[in-house]
Amino acid sequence: MAKIQPLPAAPSPPSSGDHRRGQQAYTVWMKSLVFNGNGCAVYGLDGAVAFRVDNYGCRGGREVLFMDRAGNALLRIRRKGFGMFKRWEVCRCEDEEATPWFTVRRAGKGGAVVAMHGGAGTCYRIDGCSASKTEYRVRGVDGAAVAEVARKQTAAGVVLGEDVLTLTVAPEMDHLLALGMVVVRGLINRSL
Repeated sequence: MAKIQPLPAAPSPPSSGDHRRGQQAYTVWMKSLVFNGNGCAVYGLDGAVAFRVDNYGCRGGREVLFMDRAGNALLRIRRKGFGMFKRWEVCRCEDEEATPWFTVRRAGKGGAVVAMHGGAGTCYRIDGCSASKTEYRVRGVDGAAVAEVARKQTAAGVVLGEDVLTLTVAPEMDHLLALGMVVVRGLINRSL
């Protein structure tokens, strides 16, 4: 069976416990690996599933689990509030107190803001959260892009479908944090 592989971008191979590595590209397929499920699969440099999200309920469910390739839950994402007060809280599953690691809220035209727990206000901004956009960036407080998402292209330049994306994460960015933001962005647009 052929493997789905991102374009080469990382000098270092991934390790299971270290979420801060050099710049790395992931392939994100916005489809569940489970028949009749909602979710997405994230492929690493080796072309194998690195992470997955499965929402066995309806699209945009109130709680979603982000898992590694073995099925161990890494992040729990919960939708809280209603209407304009809606937010998504992301907790690390190893945290027994379920204290949110970060919170995402919609902001302005097609954007979202990310606040880290215990931080002083907004730490990141997701530009391009409108449902029609498949390309968007996560920016830090200084405005520099720390993660970018775009439609995947093959080496021959063929652009794949809107549900196959390439996520490029900057070296200084926590990869699990960036992946969590991509999943929340999918939940915001009800594409998961």
